[in-house]
Amino acid sequence: MSLTSPTDRPPTATAPTGDVGGPVGAGVRPAGPTRRRQGPLWLMTPGGLLLLVVVVVPFVLALWMSVTDLDQYTLRQWAGAPFLGLGNYVEAVTTGPLLHSVWLSVAFSVLTTVLTLPLGLAAAFAAHDRFRGRALVRSIFLIPYVLPTFVVGTVWRIALGPDGAVNTVLGSVGIAGGNWLIGDRTFWTLVLVDTWAAWPFVYLLCLAGLQSIGREVHEAVAVDGATWWQKTVHIVLPSLRGPLLLAVIIATLHHLNNFTLPFVLFGSPAPDQVNVLPLAIYSASFQTFRFGLAAAMSVASLVLVLIPLLFYLRAVRLDTGLEKGAQA
Repeated sequence: MSLTSPTDRPPTATAPTGDVGGPVGAGVRPAGPTRRRQGPLWLMTPGGLLLLVVVVVPFVLALWMSVTDLDQYTLRQWAGAPFLGLGNYVEAVTTGPLLHSVWLSVAFSVLTTVLTLPLGLAAAFAAHDRFRGRALVRSIFLIPYVLPTFVVGTVWRIALGPDGAVNTVLGSVGIAGGNWLIGDRTFWTLVLVDTWAAWPFVYLLCLAGLQSIGREVHEAVAVDGATWWQKTVHIVLPSLRGPLLLAVIIATLHHLNNFTLPFVLFGSPAPDQVNVLPLAIYSASFQTFRFGLAAAMSVASLVLVLIPLLFYLRAVRLDTGLEKGAQA
C-alpha cells in the first residue's frame, strides 16, 4: 500500500474565471424576477397612449367645460368661454335636474338589480343539471341579452302603446290597460323592461359559478345525506358569493349608465318620472345646448358610478386577503 503525496492527488475542479478575475457570471446581474418585470414595460406604451387619448383627455376637457359658461353662443370661441367656477355645479344642484335625476337613477338601478338577481339565479339552477333539450333552453334564456338594446326598446315601445299587444292581452282577460309610456306608470315600465333585458347577465355569471363546483363536492354531500335545501344554502350559495357580487356591481353600473333603453322607450325630453341622469345630461347638451351645465352633471355622474366601483374593489381586496391567509 503506497501513500500518495499531496502533489500526486488529482486537481480539484475549480470554477472557471472570466476576465474580471472571478467566477464567470460573478459580475453579471442575474435575470431575476425584478428584471423580468421591468423588461417589457415599454410594451404598455401603445395601451397607455390609447388610454390617454380616450379617457384622460376627454375627462380633462369635461372638467374644463364644467367650470365655463359654454353654450350655443360661446361654442365657436369655446377656448374663450366665460369662467364660472363652481357655478354650473351650484345650478345643477339648486335649480337643475341633477338631484332628481340622481335619485331616479339610483332607485332605477337598485330596483332592477334586486329583481334580476333571483331571476338569474333561478334560471341558472334550472339550466345547470343535465336534461334533454338543455342546450335549447340555455339558448332561449340568452335571447333578451343578445338582442341590441335599441331593438328591445323599439319592440317594447310598440307593445306598450295604447293599441299594443300588452293592452290587448290584458283586455282579453278583463284587466284594464292604459298608457304605459306617459304618466305615473312610466317608472315601473322602465324597471320591468330593463329587468326583462338584463336578467340573463346574472344568469350567465351564476351558471359559470355553478359549473365551477366540482362533481366530487356534490357526491360528498349526497353521501352525507344532505337535502337539496341544505346543499343549496351551505354549499352552493357560498360558492356563488363571488359571481353574485360581481353581477351586482356590474349590473348596478350598467343600469346607472343606461341611456339607450329609456331614450328609445320615452324619447327626449322624457317624462319627469323617468328623467334619469343620462337622459338629463343628453337634454342639457343637445336640446338646451348648455354644454357647461351638462359637463358638470357628467362629472357628478362619474362620482356616482365610482361609489359602487369602490365597494367592489374593497370587496375584492378583502377576498384576496382572506385567500392568502388561508393558504398561509
